[in-house]
Amino acid sequence: MSAPSPLHLAVALDGTGWHPAAWREPGARPDDVFTAGYWAGLVAEAERGLLDFVTFEDAFGPQSSHVTEPDERTDQVRGRLDAVLIAARVAPLTRHIGLVPTVVATHTEPFHISKAIATLDYVSTGRAGLRVQVSARQNEAAHFGRRTFPSLRAEDRDTPAGRELIAELFEEAADHIEVVRRLWDSWEDDAEIRDVVTGRFVDRDKLHYIDFEGRHFSVKGPSITPRPPQGQPVVSALAHQSVPYQLVGRSADIGYVTPHDTDEARAVVAEIRAARADSGRAEEPLHIFGDLVVFLDDDPTAAADRKARLDGLAGYPYTSDAQIFTGTPGQLADLLLERRRAGLSGFRLRPGAIGHDLERITRGLVPELQRRGAFRHAYEADTLRGLLGLARPANRYAAV
Repeated sequence: MSAPSPLHLAVALDGTGWHPAAWREPGARPDDVFTAGYWAGLVAEAERGLLDFVTFEDAFGPQSSHVTEPDERTDQVRGRLDAVLIAARVAPLTRHIGLVPTVVATHTEPFHISKAIATLDYVSTGRAGLRVQVSARQNEAAHFGRRTFPSLRAEDRDTPAGRELIAELFEEAADHIEVVRRLWDSWEDDAEIRDVVTGRFVDRDKLHYIDFEGRHFSVKGPSITPRPPQGQPVVSALAHQSVPYQLVGRSADIGYVTPHDTDEARAVVAEIRAARADSGRAEEPLHIFGDLVVFLDDDPTAAADRKARLDGLAGYPYTSDAQIFTGTPGQLADLLLERRRAGLSGFRLRPGAIGHDLERITRGLVPELQRRGAFRHAYEADTLRGLLGLARPANRYAAV
């Protein structure tokens, strides 16, 4: 029997960490969080740990302790830099690690996103991806004035109106991804001639109209940016229930899921794989990553105490959509290897306090997984698709 494939690991970067009081932790550097150097340092540390990629959180409204609406708190980090621009800034400073910014499909034109991520792929020489996100927040819609949403509290999501709205948002996200992918293919790989002698820079016959007509978008194309180095940068999405599971199965290369035990992980993987098969893509590779919030220390009691101290500063126990792990790097390695048996091919770890927990991932967890033969000892590819074992796809418009 062949040995299991090595795990894939990513970290989700957000401000000073996923705990709302993380900015008050020693080493958090809140004065630097809106500087380029801060983000460059975090990504450099992640690359030092040989991680596959980092994701950058983003939204069109400030962070909030409420799931669906703003709050009035002033004792927590509020505000973000633009995720795509952060990724573009740190790309030339790194060599191997993938860069995956969050984009909000609900309010962003796919033409703009296709161009931005294609540019990121050029700047990073083939290490770009994107995480597609939807938003039903009224305050975010108000920034654009093109649509309105009903009030959708967490408890309203399972009502008929809530289910209808969520289904519509994810249907729109699927169309958004389809348009972006078609635009990436709208230039054939050899469309650029760049022949000074003949004066021909581009072969116009190798630029293609995509002519997408759907319920949410009507896009002619072609893009103004040549086909990205990866052909198709990696598309990912976070999914918590059946409707977004369908999006992952139908449209994504990576899905991030939030099971709280191995049995739940197995059921989620099965549902997403079934959605993949139903979309006719059963033979195409798909990574399913488990998300966990992590607080890591050499002693498990110290990790739990640190979270409890941060909870006290926040004024309430921190909870998350993902499982919250407190313990040692070795204990986390045990958990990841157990979850892998449920069909997860990787994990996206959310550091509870980045100033502390990121290094516990790169300098504690990674060596532990390496000792167990479960993680790479060196980068084995120059592109994000290569790191993930994804082939460079053929262009759908090129003549066979």
